[in-house]
Amino acid sequence: MAEATLEMRRHSAAHLMARAVQNVFEDVQVDIGPATDEGFYYDFDLPHRLSPEDFPKIEAEIARLIALDEPFVRKVVSRDECAKMLAGQKYKLERLGDIPEGEDISTYAVGDYVEMCRGPHVSHSKEIGVVKLTRVAGSYYRGDEKNKMLQRIYGIVAKDQAELDEIVARAEEAKKRDHRRLGVELDLFHLDPEDPGQIFWHPRGWSIYITLQDYMRRKLVKDGYQEVNTPAIMPRSLWERSGHWAHYQQNMFITESEKRLFAVKPMNCPGAIEIFKSRTRSYKDLPLRLAEFGHCARNEPSGTLHGIMRVRGFVQDDAHILCTEDQIEAEVAKFCRLLKDVYSDFGFDRNLLVKLSTMPEDHVGDVATWQHAEAALASACNAAGMDYEIQPGEGAFYGPKLEFTLVDALARQWQCGTIQLDYQLPSAERLNAEYIGPDGKKHHPVMLHRAVLGSLERFIGILIEHYAGAFPLWLAPEQVRVLPVSDKALGYANKVAAALADAGFRVEVDSSAEKLGAKIRLATVEKVPYQLVVGPRDEAAGQVSARSRADGDLGAMALAAFVERLAGELKA
Repeated sequence: MAEATLEMRRHSAAHLMARAVQNVFEDVQVDIGPATDEGFYYDFDLPHRLSPEDFPKIEAEIARLIALDEPFVRKVVSRDECAKMLAGQKYKLERLGDIPEGEDISTYAVGDYVEMCRGPHVSHSKEIGVVKLTRVAGSYYRGDEKNKMLQRIYGIVAKDQAELDEIVARAEEAKKRDHRRLGVELDLFHLDPEDPGQIFWHPRGWSIYITLQDYMRRKLVKDGYQEVNTPAIMPRSLWERSGHWAHYQQNMFITESEKRLFAVKPMNCPGAIEIFKSRTRSYKDLPLRLAEFGHCARNEPSGTLHGIMRVRGFVQDDAHILCTEDQIEAEVAKFCRLLKDVYSDFGFDRNLLVKLSTMPEDHVGDVATWQHAEAALASACNAAGMDYEIQPGEGAFYGPKLEFTLVDALARQWQCGTIQLDYQLPSAERLNAEYIGPDGKKHHPVMLHRAVLGSLERFIGILIEHYAGAFPLWLAPEQVRVLPVSDKALGYANKVAAALADAGFRVEVDSSAEKLGAKIRLATVEKVPYQLVVGPRDEAAGQVSARSRADGDLGAMALAAFVERLAGELKA
């Protein structure tokens, strides 16, 4: 038996927690309990109001169940058999109704507890390790605020107590770095409960946003991309031809005008195809790399929204490469190099995880084409010097894909970049993109959907937590703050700030009536990379007294020397 993965241990712990809660309390209805990036959770409906005071007795019961070392047993059953197993569990029975008629159902049992579940799980409960419950929160059933509020318990797992202590310490640090808290403290953005899933960017936050976007633009131009922009609202007819109307309509915002239906775009790919089709294309035009910072809107359930990391309105650093079969490998390798270069600039160049998702059971196209595409993706990874892990059967229905996962300062994993091979959207059956080949005949291009950062909003949330709000100089919304020691030095402070602004730096002057010590403390709390203290003596000498967030007091220096220091840091 292969060693249990962390995800398997987390998922199995969720099952045992549900069993433990049922053992400890009466009249417990259970809903779902998946593994997450941090641990696991489970949703419950019961008369007792759960609180952290209940955790010790639940944890004790979980520990007892783990010590029994019972096997997790998978069994495929019919709908009727499953309904008998889940008798009395109304939420489970309702979810059973979501499964298509006639389809077999996978279940897992551990002791007397049975779950409808695809798995996989550990072979025996002792493989889970040590479990700690972390918090309890409300969660609407199916993420819909019209439904009943359930009680969600979160937990974490570790192999032993020492590892658990490390995880708990990281969790405490994660609370301090929570982007929702820092976003308010650093005046970056706010979220309005009356407008869920939409972000109100404040000047400082928007500075980070446009700096990030401009950085990506420079990278894309250098890598041979052409930037385009497509309409935010497109007609139903286009979404029907692309397949989104049939498969994605529940996540689309739909509007009507002049008795026609339109949808706010949830993704940018059909627009890229329409641009490709706007003129006759030759094989000599390929590969055509079309980049778009396209604003998308997805009707996500309000219960699933999370700060700026999961929202309804967002912008992707999206691009679509239309190419020939023979160009796939080179284009994917080129993208991998771009992605590595970008991630390195953010300090994510170590421990980059790459997964190759292969042909699922429900797929379109012949097996030979899939094998060719998968081999091309694998070869491109090798050419870019990137190791990868196979995810069997996890590709999209239209083609395989590569997924790129970052590891942040707290060892948390974030899946951001992706490149997907698509034979469907350009096909005659869908949007019918064509080019004239060297044989003079019409052919359909292959489409590569790719993103480096993914959602800019989510990536900024990741950066806030990764840097704990202390952004590197090039990305910081305020790079330098000038602190006059008194009103007499305010004129010189403004001259220093103007000189720095002319040199291209983002600078502000603290002209408040606060004492110097208070000004320094505020700039430190707001994580400004550099502070310049100036007084009459500094003006007379034509210098500044510099303080660095990273290196502390730098002493007095000429303004030109300070500018040179900043320029060198930005270049590095």
